[in-house]
Amino acid sequence: MTTLADADKLAAGIARSAIMFNVVLVEPEIPPNTGNVIRLCANTGAQLHLIEPLGFPLEDARMRRAGLDYHEYATMRVHASWDAFLRDAQPDPARMFALTTRGSTPFAGLAFQPGDWFVFGSETRGLSEERRTGFPSSQRIRLPMRPDNRSLNLSNTVAVVVFEAWRQNGFAGGA
Repeated sequence: MTTLADADKLAAGIARSAIMFNVVLVEPEIPPNTGNVIRLCANTGAQLHLIEPLGFPLEDARMRRAGLDYHEYATMRVHASWDAFLRDAQPDPARMFALTTRGSTPFAGLAFQPGDWFVFGSETRGLSEERRTGFPSSQRIRLPMRPDNRSLNLSNTVAVVVFEAWRQNGFAGGA
């Protein structure tokens, strides 16, 4: 159980960093999905990391339309490659989670912390086998869905994960 003192420490840490969680989209392909994720990140205090190559220019009208005017409120970084992302962002490997339909760890049993990193693959390919197997099996997580379906929409999956992680942390920083 979280005590009031713990909640105060948590709130102070979030205020210092202003980043609740980190959303990492590896080679996203569909502009409106990325626009939706930009809007989500702006509204939840998450930082968005885009790993190139992107399937569209950042000025794409469809992406901007989906994100409305939230682009200016979102914290977003673009990385030239996965290696550049690891070098520049320096994520904590113990707090990185790969979201994949091939995940071995059910989403519902995890406890998320401020600063966690949620890594998502492209809409048509997901995360490559090399990228996916670079995560320990306990950090390859999956959302439940009907057994005969392939996958959920990328921006919907990001929203489910970020809001559950935020809920677990008392919607810290939210109104």
